[in-house]
Amino acid sequence: MEKIILVHVTGGDRPGLTRELSGVLAGYDVAVLDIGQVVIHNFLTLGILIRLPPDSKPVLKDLLFKAHELGVTMRLHPLDEADYATWVGAADKPRHIITLLSRSISAEQIAAVTDVVSEAGLNIDTIHRLSGRVPLGREAHSASRACVEFTVRGTPEDIGVLRSRFLDISADMNADIAFQEDNLFRRNRRLVAFDMDSTLIQAEVIDELAKEAGVGEQVAAITESAMRGELDFKQSLRKRLSLLEGLDESVLRSVAERLPLTEGAERLITTLKSVGYTIAILSGGFTYFGNILKERLGIDYVHANELEIVDGKLTGKALGDIVDAQKKAELLQAIAEQESISLQQVIAVGDGANDLPMLNLAGLGIAFHAKPKVKAGARQAISNLGLDSILYLIGLSDREMD
Repeated sequence: MEKIILVHVTGGDRPGLTRELSGVLAGYDVAVLDIGQVVIHNFLTLGILIRLPPDSKPVLKDLLFKAHELGVTMRLHPLDEADYATWVGAADKPRHIITLLSRSISAEQIAAVTDVVSEAGLNIDTIHRLSGRVPLGREAHSASRACVEFTVRGTPEDIGVLRSRFLDISADMNADIAFQEDNLFRRNRRLVAFDMDSTLIQAEVIDELAKEAGVGEQVAAITESAMRGELDFKQSLRKRLSLLEGLDESVLRSVAERLPLTEGAERLITTLKSVGYTIAILSGGFTYFGNILKERLGIDYVHANELEIVDGKLTGKALGDIVDAQKKAELLQAIAEQESISLQQVIAVGDGANDLPMLNLAGLGIAFHAKPKVKAGARQAISNLGLDSILYLIGLSDREMD
């Protein structure tokens, strides 16, 4: 009768080790049912699931001798057919990806994540690091980033509860945790749409204009209320714009020159453009500033509000339809159709309540440094790292990006 054996090898890594061991198996024409290997700090863990012929003593003897010769530890774990059938059957269970993001990864964070995974009845298949190797003393540097990705199998009883638990961990431990289905679309996104103010740039442009007009506090109060979803966006925008009546057009350029990009924005867009992504700005802000970013970053689409200017002065009004929450969702869908892609291939990123419809329409919607209400309403949230951490959510590693 054929035997199924899991060969488990641990020890110091060196070139040719896997070749030597597989060479022994090749000499006996052994069938390999599964194989996996990981190396951490030059220490190897190798697993090979093999099917042996009835007379298996010679191959196992030679395999153990070769392991001794190579200076590694080898353990042999026999599996019966029922165990093997159970393992094969588990392949049909849904798979999800959990992405843990932080300035540095701690054992406490991993313990918290794996506790939720266990309670949800999920089983961890793989864990690997997407971020680069970090020199000692740089673990918690203000510009550092760390990411560990878990592949889990199974179906959580209540995804809403699981996401809520992850949000609690994020708030308590300065970490972000994404939970996504592992499907065809995850590494096949083609379009990313950004809100602009407080997402792509670290400012609310209308607040900056209001400071120049001497009505900063009044406009900021209305902006905050709108971002919390307490005011209708169209109404709040018209109210804020009216306070800017008479502001000189030249102020727009001076404000634009001092607007800082959000951490990681340039790296994210450059990387995505290099692999063929289409980039859009869908903003409740203003086209004047969106078009400047378009030229600077190579953005493909800009949809925002058009300021009315007469005789070099702002009139306090916007031209055409106001880009509100519903309009953003409509524009996102229209661009996807124009680009001939599925909404599952779309990433949407925003921070305000008026971004939620487009975040929930996209295959990957991310509340970025958002208010609690927006984070709770979106499927994914990033609050501790820069925009370039989105690259981890689509499965890219630092090695692939740098």
